[in-house]
Amino acid sequence: MPRLSYVEVTSPLPSRRVLQNSASKQPYSGLFFFLGSLVILIVLVVLILILCKFFKPGKLRALIGRTAKPQGTSDALSVHLRTISYFNFHTLKKATKNFHSNNLLGSGGFGPVFLGKVGDGQFIAVKKLSVDKSQQGEREFLAEVRLITSIQHKNLVRLLGCCSDGAQRLLVYEYMKNRSLDQILYGKSNIFLNWKTRHQIISGIARGLQYLHEDSHIRIVHRDIKASNILLDDKFQPRIGDFGLARFFPEDQAYLSTAFAGTLGYTAPEYAIRGELTEKADIYSFGVLVLEIISCRKNTDLSLPSEMQYLPEYAWKLYERSRLIDLVDPKMREDGIVEKDVMQTINVAFLCLQPHANSRPPMSEIVAMLIRDIAVVETPTRPAFLDRKRRNDKKLSWDIITDGFSSPLQSDSPSK
Repeated sequence: MPRLSYVEVTSPLPSRRVLQNSASKQPYSGLFFFLGSLVILIVLVVLILILCKFFKPGKLRALIGRTAKPQGTSDALSVHLRTISYFNFHTLKKATKNFHSNNLLGSGGFGPVFLGKVGDGQFIAVKKLSVDKSQQGEREFLAEVRLITSIQHKNLVRLLGCCSDGAQRLLVYEYMKNRSLDQILYGKSNIFLNWKTRHQIISGIARGLQYLHEDSHIRIVHRDIKASNILLDDKFQPRIGDFGLARFFPEDQAYLSTAFAGTLGYTAPEYAIRGELTEKADIYSFGVLVLEIISCRKNTDLSLPSEMQYLPEYAWKLYERSRLIDLVDPKMREDGIVEKDVMQTINVAFLCLQPHANSRPPMSEIVAMLIRDIAVVETPTRPAFLDRKRRNDKKLSWDIITDGFSSPLQSDSPSK
């Protein structure tokens, strides 16, 4: 019994001690929890501020996300931001010396292009989109960023980065030492191109278009193939540039019905008249460009005698008179040419200029003909070209050569 009494008297003492210690620790535990939470919150806020300030691709991703992607092309049009950089506007302003006129490389349909030099000594070409002059400036900016980051080819210009700052929309490209082809063809440069170099340029442009039309993961129609949109590197290898008007082409559609956009003189008749757009519109433009490269003149020059003013029309008249050699740039003839090769290339251009879209060969066949893999066996018919007699009549802008100019796609399956 005394032992039992001892247990009853002493057993509550340890429990009372534990309760006292727990009570004394509760204020400290609460304080530590509060301070720890506060520190974590501060760290998170700081990290968020840092990301918002420096993580520029996020801004680009959000900007690109504003435009809806064509149905069925979400994977194909995904933008690989790791391949380009986001440039600060102040950086580009400094690189171009505040977009000084002495750094002007040229002016396109959507704004001027300036030469720039960034901190590491790299030269760049900065296209400053004129958003205030074009209501479509924002759309063209987004289209070009999304498109060029989705395709890669040695004959397409490479986009290095972009900038969107307030109303400013800028695209940064690799700098091409020999600038654009039009400056050489139209007498703005002292550079002479011999036949070998011209054939290299023609073939390179054709390969670039073949990639866009047939070899890319999605069909692309450029819509503005012309000399000013062909850039030349230090070895005169051509790069197709300015994709602001380019359209993604659904595989299940024979053509797109769309409002005209492009440059008159290079535009296929079915597109200019009815708004029926296919890759054959690019092929027509390529045909005009080939004639320009060979003759070293603009496709339309109203300062020339009447019959020479429109290049495709003049070229065909020379063809009918068996005097096609007169079309060739006199300087190139003096330098020396293989007449047979030049004549074959002109015949390829005529095939590209056929009035019916389905009569124009695809770019893969054009490339094969240019590099002599296959012979040009088809005899071209008279091409479609501007009717100089009716040039003041806006409703009759084209001289349609064949009778009953029907839809170029009526006789073919939708996959053509």
